[in-house]
Amino acid sequence: ISPQVDKIPVDTFDGKVYINWDHNATVTPMGQLAFFIEFLKQTGLFDDWIDHCPLKLTSNNAPATRDILGTILLSVLSGHTRYAHMMSVRTDKVNAPLLGMKKIVSEDSVRRALLKMLEEESNVWLRNSLKNCYQELLTTPWILDVDTTIKCLYGHQEGAVVGYNPQKPGRPSHTYHTYMIANVRLVLDVEVMPGNESSPAHTSPQLFSWLDTLEKRQRPHLMRGDCAFGNDEIMKACEQRKINYLFKLKQTPVVKRFIAEQMIDGEWENAGQGWHGAKGKIKLTTWKIARNAVVLRRKLSKDVGIIEKNTLPGQRTFQFADMGEKFDAYEYAVLVTSLDEEIMTLAYHYRDRADCENNFDELKNQWGWSGYTTSDLHRCRLMAKIIALIYNWWTIFVRLIEPNRHMEAITSRPLLLNTIGKMIQHAGQKVIQVASSHAKFKKIQSSIISLSEFFKTFKSSADQLTLPERMRRVLYRAFEKFIAVILPEPQKLLPNT
Repeated sequence: ISPQVDKIPVDTFDGKVYINWDHNATVTPMGQLAFFIEFLKQTGLFDDWIDHCPLKLTSNNAPATRDILGTILLSVLSGHTRYAHMMSVRTDKVNAPLLGMKKIVSEDSVRRALLKMLEEESNVWLRNSLKNCYQELLTTPWILDVDTTIKCLYGHQEGAVVGYNPQKPGRPSHTYHTYMIANVRLVLDVEVMPGNESSPAHTSPQLFSWLDTLEKRQRPHLMRGDCAFGNDEIMKACEQRKINYLFKLKQTPVVKRFIAEQMIDGEWENAGQGWHGAKGKIKLTTWKIARNAVVLRRKLSKDVGIIEKNTLPGQRTFQFADMGEKFDAYEYAVLVTSLDEEIMTLAYHYRDRADCENNFDELKNQWGWSGYTTSDLHRCRLMAKIIALIYNWWTIFVRLIEPNRHMEAITSRPLLLNTIGKMIQHAGQKVIQVASSHAKFKKIQSSIISLSEFFKTFKSSADQLTLPERMRRVLYRAFEKFIAVILPEPQKLLPNT
């Protein structure tokens, strides 16, 4: 047994210093999490999530539901990607009590608890929790982005099937079918399926069943997707529900013929960012009706190079494509839409769809969608939705502080979360001393204080407000840049008497 040591002298360039270990100190690496916890409490989002959780553990030794879900919350906020990383959260002796937790549980307890949740009940629970984040935005004209992304797998998981995977061909994977609100970057829902189920034929049943749960006034003004979604079944489903759509078309022979006709005879208009567009009608062989289509083209520079890939194995060759002055070369795309808008507007809408890729990059690389993998598909689906929910909470919270731009986790966590905090109890008060080393913290400090004052108005009037009414006020403040011209400002709160 090693002897007990109070302090160890260490010789440094600044003289001798003493190192002392205090394993019982009430410190946390997320010193500013209290502000986010206040957001969760005053909106009612966290309590509602806990109260409606379908997990029911009857053993006297079983951890509380709040402790299990709170541990997941702390782990995801910390940027973890594996259940084993939850061990590091257990050293946090400050934030668990602030969340109303009695303890931080082990990763094995989390795994077992998720396994005991019934799939149908847990799907309803998480969809309703996600809905609490965005429901009050659906009364404004909004755009639905639908897309899929691939999660590579490296074990023997259920659903680990080789499918479409351009980055790592032949690698088993899961497919994440995701629905998002454009611009505000909120996830509406996500469905995890085997790697070979990446086509819209597997997306559409869940997507349109979800859309059918919305009132007509809540349905999207426009649905956008890439060329995989530009098929007759998806467009007919949108037309039956009177939902506008904007999809890209695959380069089939009929589409190529349409491109050639427009290239020669089309009336070209400016589409912005160097693009030009021409409108027309197109009817593919599998379609019953003709639909509006737009050809977009952008002129290429004369200096063009070509890499030939289909040469000897493992070799590629580069060639100069000398077009000279005799030829004009273009890159092009064809869009199909039900909108009757100007070409400039349609082109802008489709270019804006590329923001989906930024969302996927953030969710996979900064929020754990690429991790938290288990052998069964059920828990993978649960964690995908839970991560999307926590991501939505954090996105709204950060927008409340910085309403003019989206801050990804790689930027917002160091600024608003990852600071050393030490709790001191004195004279009946609990004080968290925070030391931020971020260079921009002083610029954002006043915004954090202002947000805390905003939530104090909730506290004095909490009995008057339901969860949707609270979220309406929160979302109006967070996304005022997008909705102020559409939604009236919520009524001023009356103090309790």
